Amino acid sequence: MKHMILCECGEFIDANTFKDYIKTSSNPSTATMGHKNCGIIFNFVDGEPPRRYSSRINLKIMAGKFAKKRDMDYEKIGPFLLEVDRLKSKSDLPDADIIFQAFQSVQSADGICTKKEQ
Repeated sequence: MKHMILCECGEFIDANTFKDYIKTSSNPSTATMGHKNCGIIFNFVDGEPPRRYSSRINLKIMAGKFAKKRDMDYEKIGPFLLEVDRLKSKSDLPDADIIFQAFQSVQSADGICTKKEQ
């Protein structure tokens, strides 16, 4: 699986980025990237890098944002969060991989139905 960045807003950052220049301790004009959907600009030099391994609580918060962004049906959010919890305790995968695998698992098990599809 390729390396994925999970944004704080709950979306996977794929090609949905923009280029920006920010002031950092190493250079007054450092190139960086931002997420188009939410506008978060990543400071890879001075700031905290995107989390790869979060606590169980923070991971569930991100999973909840992920489910909300996809308008996941309320009946499916419970099994999705349980799968996230199971994968977190069972493996040492990065956060993005856990959320992605949990989503795929629940989707293939039931065929997740979003509010928009109903």
